[in-house]
Amino acid sequence: MRAFRTLRRLAGGAVVVLLAATAAGAQAPRVRLGTLVSPDTVTVGDPFVVTVRVQAPPGAQVTFPAAPDSGAGVELLDPRRDRAATDSGEVTATYRLAAWDVGTLPLKLGNVVVTVDGAAREVSLASLSVHVRSVLPADSALRVPKPPREPLADPGLWWLRWLLLALALLALLALLLWLARRWWRNRRTAARPDDAYAAALAAFERLDRMQLVASGETGRHVALAEEILRDYLAARLPEATPSRTSTELRAALATREEVPHDRLGALLELTDLVKFAAWPIAAAPATEAAQEARGIVDAVERGVREREAREREEAEQRARMERDAQRRYEEEQRRRSKQRPDAPTDRAA
Repeated sequence: MRAFRTLRRLAGGAVVVLLAATAAGAQAPRVRLGTLVSPDTVTVGDPFVVTVRVQAPPGAQVTFPAAPDSGAGVELLDPRRDRAATDSGEVTATYRLAAWDVGTLPLKLGNVVVTVDGAAREVSLASLSVHVRSVLPADSALRVPKPPREPLADPGLWWLRWLLLALALLALLALLLWLARRWWRNRRTAARPDDAYAAALAAFERLDRMQLVASGETGRHVALAEEILRDYLAARLPEATPSRTSTELRAALATREEVPHDRLGALLELTDLVKFAAWPIAAAPATEAAQEARGIVDAVERGVREREAREREEAEQRARMERDAQRRYEEEQRRRSKQRPDAPTDRAA
């Protein structure tokens, strides 16, 4: 068998190979192979086209490789395009490829199989390659890199201190608002004790005009009535400060005879259920609770006025007794002062 002869055409980058073989002294049909890589020099990622032409005897079957080897540095971009055989028996396959490395890269397309009269011949394409040039400067040493920077510090939970600061400010604001509200309530209720009863009656009238029971807000109606009662008690009785709970309020007023303790205790228990346990209350019980709060205000006011009248009478009686005692003392002193000049005269006689 005679060795293959390879002819490379330098013009246009085309390569033509003429293959001839003899077997058992007979002349075998000739197969011509032509390849073209265009362009033959590319950069990384740029597409290029490889054309493979095979001229075989009539009736021959030509099978081209499907794609480059997966281990090569090139990649098939589009499916292979084949052109049918012409009258001269020439079959063409076109590959559109891209390279992903630098240097001279073999395409590794595999072999073309030509089958003539049942005999298969393989034509190698191992000589195909492409040159991939680098886009970097010729001398990279001319580029002086910047000095390394310090690693970025880990900020950690930087937002946590701002969250804590915001919560502290909100807590301080809430405390200031609570103190201001308490001061205003104490000032309003303790400005003049005589006005506390009138202020309570006016508040009950405003509550009736709001018509909360008719609008279905029975719980709010009861809570506001209890708040009016507490404001009145805080103004008339020093022990009934607004900050006390219901139990503390009843204990603080236990010695006050002017307070109807049973009625006050029942009302406070009802309002605690409505305010803190969301106990539903109908319209009629809500109206009765508000009337009971007003009745307790009236009863306490009567008791306070009776006590104040009694205390004024007792104070006036003590003042009269003190004035009588002072008058008797002064008369006794004048009587004794009149008798003192006579005593030395008798001794001299």
